[in-house]
Amino acid sequence: MNILDAARRTRTRLKTRQMFLLIALDDARNLHQAATATNMSQPAASKMLKDIEELFGVPFFERLPRGVRPTLYGETMIRHVRLALDSLSQGQDSIATLQAGLSGQVDIGVIITASMTLVPQAIARAKAEAPRLCIGVEMGTSHDLLHQLQRGQLDFLIARILVQNEAMNLRYEALSEETECAVARAGHPLLQRTDLGLQDLAAVSWILSPRGSILRHRFDMMFSAADIDMPSNVVETTAISVITSLLLQTDFLHVMPLEVARAFVQSGELAVLPIALPCKMDSFGIILRRDLVLSPGANLLLKHVRATAAALYSGTGGG
Repeated sequence: MNILDAARRTRTRLKTRQMFLLIALDDARNLHQAATATNMSQPAASKMLKDIEELFGVPFFERLPRGVRPTLYGETMIRHVRLALDSLSQGQDSIATLQAGLSGQVDIGVIITASMTLVPQAIARAKAEAPRLCIGVEMGTSHDLLHQLQRGQLDFLIARILVQNEAMNLRYEALSEETECAVARAGHPLLQRTDLGLQDLAAVSWILSPRGSILRHRFDMMFSAADIDMPSNVVETTAISVITSLLLQTDFLHVMPLEVARAFVQSGELAVLPIALPCKMDSFGIILRRDLVLSPGANLLLKHVRATAAALYSGTGGG
């Protein structure tokens, strides 16, 4: 029998009661007390421990005059047994939740690109299936949202992985690329132009995200690469209410994801300028912590995010 076969055989033969005995022995460090805690006689507990050690072929506990002490093998196995029992307990809680009707709290983080179409549609589908599920949405930059995810404040994100260091302990599923466009109020004079160039855009007023943001950096580099002075008449904000009010009341321009712009265009409030901006953002997607087991509610919402994204972004470079 090879090592893989032996490992499979061991996994199928280690019983839940044996796992509880290992935990009880680690907690009590006394065979009699561990036997009492697991509703066994001391001889039965002693025989079960011997059977476990023979199964693995290594000693799990060192026998002492006044008790027992886990060996290095024992400490390793007990750590994994505790994780396994915790996972079983979470599974039981999840089943109970499903039996009672899916409820609880799910908190996700999203960047603005996903906030106009993808997330609202996914939430609507999830709520239709589980009306009692409470869903919280935090909108922000990928940088800020990643910190909240790592601190356990969010279940998952729809954002970007920014640098390699932040990808540690994270899983990333690309959904789509992001195309930027320039928008203005309906009736803006530049909408009638058919020959717009970057030089024209440099001479007008802009509402931009603050310096230090990824989009602002890409915007500035767009002019720098063309050896054109960057716009000097600028308002810096990320507040969507301020942005839309300024756009509707003035001749300011704003750069935003095309997916977000489409929602404003459909309402008739804004229009997209007739120029393809050489300003590309990295793809965005689902970001999950590898060490976090999602609740049934979070898994339900995640399922609808994936399904909605597949419908929205098919053929647009999403993964």
